[in-house]
Amino acid sequence: MATELTVQLVFFLMTLGMFFVILKYPKQALTKFRAKNRTTVQSGRHLAQATNLLDRARSIPHKAQSQAHAKNALAEAEKAISLSPRDPSAHIIKAMASDLMDRRSSALRSLDLALSPPCVKSLSGRARRDALIKRAEFNYATNRRRRIDSAVEDLVEAIQLCDDDADAESRALCLLGQCYEWKGLKESAWETYEKAIRIEPGLVMASQGLERLSS
Repeated sequence: MATELTVQLVFFLMTLGMFFVILKYPKQALTKFRAKNRTTVQSGRHLAQATNLLDRARSIPHKAQSQAHAKNALAEAEKAISLSPRDPSAHIIKAMASDLMDRRSSALRSLDLALSPPCVKSLSGRARRDALIKRAEFNYATNRRRRIDSAVEDLVEAIQLCDDDADAESRALCLLGQCYEWKGLKESAWETYEKAIRIEPGLVMASQGLERLSS
């Protein structure tokens, strides 16, 4: 009799324990989901605001006003990053705002983060291509060999992601041609400019590159 009561008591306690586990964990999961969703929404708001401010900064000819909007865009992007550090879009917006404020080193660091794991996994092919081209532009502007080599790598990868976007491909090819010129690779530069012109006939930058090489 005592043994039977003990078994029943153990069974009752196990059932009660399972009930509390089932009751508790869904609530924890729901709470975690709500917190994550709230963070995502807040981050999205900051990112949208940063994007709008960046557009204003680019469209205003008055430098002081443009810089003010860029500064505010930078602040909003940083808020988005603090909430969603793995979101590459926030890092890219921060890079663009930093560039408008003439903070090229900061802009490069932000693009490096956007194009590195884990952020890069969330980038679409087009967004990744555009970020690679922009980083190549920044690196080319430094006028340093190591940076030029990095720009070449980025542009070669970006061109592979252009698909049927003739404008993006010709832009990347022109910059790649300039990099080859800087490195003294005249034949590679010539071929690259010619390819750009085949894609977009009459492209001024490519034509100017060919003129420089033929002089």
